[in-house]
This record gives sequence, C-alpha cells and structure tokens, in this order.
Amino acid sequence: MRPATELENLLGEAESLTIVCHNNPDPDCLASALALGRIAAAVGIDERRILYSGEISHQQNRSFVNLLEMDIQEFDAADVTDRESSELLAFVDHSIPGSNNRVPEDISVDIVIDHHPAEDIAARFIDHRVEIGATATILTEYLRDLDIELDGRLATALLFAIRRETLGFLRGVTPDEYGAAGFLTAAADSDLLRQLSSPSISGATVDAIADAIGNRTVRGSVLISHVGRTPERDALPQAADYLATLEGVDTAIVFGIVEDTIQLSARSTDSRVNIGDVLSESLSDVGSAGGHREMAGGEVPLGIFADYTSDDTVLVDIVEQVISARLFAGLNLSEEN
Repeated sequence: MRPATELENLLGEAESLTIVCHNNPDPDCLASALALGRIAAAVGIDERRILYSGEISHQQNRSFVNLLEMDIQEFDAADVTDRESSELLAFVDHSIPGSNNRVPEDISVDIVIDHHPAEDIAARFIDHRVEIGATATILTEYLRDLDIELDGRLATALLFAIRRETLGFLRGVTPDEYGAAGFLTAAADSDLLRQLSSPSISGATVDAIADAIGNRTVRGSVLISHVGRTPERDALPQAADYLATLEGVDTAIVFGIVEDTIQLSARSTDSRVNIGDVLSESLSDVGSAGGHREMAGGEVPLGIFADYTSDDTVLVDIVEQVISARLFAGLNLSEEN
C-alpha cells in the first residue's frame, strides 16, 4: 500500500486533526501543514487546526503566513492532551515530542511526516525519508497520488517551500524535488511566488548580518562568527547562508544570544563534514542540535554563562570564546589550521 493511501485510510477514521509545526516554523513546515490539512478536508475531516510554537519572525516566514492567509494558532499543551481516539495529532517536518517543539514528551503522536534525521520515532503512521530534500516533496506526492485538486494557493506554498528548503535546487535536492516542482508549476501563482521570494528585510536583520561579517574567524575553509545579542533569531541562518558563499569557505557557523539562549545556524558544502553531527557532538553536554549533512541548527541555554556576569558585553565575549572553541574542536581544527 502506498503511503498516501495508508494515510488516507487513517484520516478516514478521524473526526478532527491537530497539526503541530516545529518551533519557529519555516516554509517547508508551514506548506506541509497546509497540504496535510487539505488532504484531511478531502477525506471529510471538518475540524482541523495548525499549531506552532516559538516565533514566526523571519521575513519570508511572515510573508508566507500573511500572503497565503494561513489560519495558524499558537501552541497550547491542552490542545494535544486527553484526546479522544477520533482526534488525531500530526507532526510535519519534525518527529519527536519535546524535540524542536513544545509537545510534552509523554504525548502519543498519530502521524509523522518528516525528512530530518531522527531516531526512535513512534506513531501510527510514519513517513520518514531522510534522503528527500523537503517534507513538502512528500506531501506533494500524496496530493498527486490521491488525485486531490490543487489550487494556486497550495501549489504556490509547496513550490516555494521546496525551492527554499533546497536553496533553489542547489542543496540536498533529489529527482523527487524536480518531479514535485514540475507537478506544482502549472497550478502555482507566479505573482504570489515572486512576492514570497522577495520580502522586505528589517534593519535589525541587516545589522545582525553585518555583525556576523565583521566578527568572522576563518581557519582553513571553516568560518565561525557571531552576532552578539540580537532579537532577530532568523538573521542567523541568513547570515550563515551568506557567509557560506565567501570564496574559500566550505563551512560556515553563526551563533548569537537570543533572549535566554544561544542559537546556532550552520551550513556546509564540504563532503568530509556532516555539519548536523558536528553540532550535535559539540553541544551534546550543554544543549541540543541536529540537522542534515549540509544544514543544521542548535540551541544552548545561557544557564551558567549568565551566572558569570550581568555585563552583556562581557557575557558575549565569554559565549564567543567558549562556543567557538567547542565548534573548532568539533571540526578538529586548532589555532594553527
């Protein structure tokens, strides 16, 4: 039985569906949630909701939600506890309760559709394909297999998500992404796609990227930088994307203090480096991290760092020294490299 048919059968038994996005959802997660909601509607589920936690702060993510008029609600743990058997809970673009989401770890999940590396996934329906470039690709396959009619809004959402997740078909792309894009293109709204691709950038984001450029340290083909303290969490992956394009740089990691955490974003085109593993191993005893060979992120609670000083300038210096040292060690680079 094809996954789409198996999913359709499970949804056919339900009366409601709650779709939980990961923290600070990106277009791949948001588009996948939209598509799963459309499939649920097609099988007769009238009660559907999409939940998220964290922030939708990246300008592209805000534009995505606004231009596509997404009905999305902030996560409340009460929404996923004490469910009836007819009330299904789904994860898209993530897979484990309590990992990159605020769902309690003891909550059972009914549906998991994801392409990120993970272990010990438990659900009634699991479609976990780490070889695929985007979760939106998997949802596009379902729509095609189930012969669900595409409108311009959904087709545009999925096409943009695939393009964004693969950096314009340059990162982690497979033949499935090209096939999905070909299927979606005829129905997509080209004007809406252009608007999503060119959102305005805030001054704070530009400042953070400028700080990352100025604070960079390069050893061999590895660049590590920081933005100090910033309210712009989503400036970190944008800075990492930009710095990874510098001549001679194969791996770029950018970190910064966002509220009470240290956030990290990493990119690598070095075939010898699995940047998801590097971040996980470098931060395993102080925080959490993960991702793919070419793209990863992490988070470290300020915790003991903040106990050293109340002076923000001193705090940034301490964080920069400790995190940079861990990352360079994780990449087996010394000061002489």
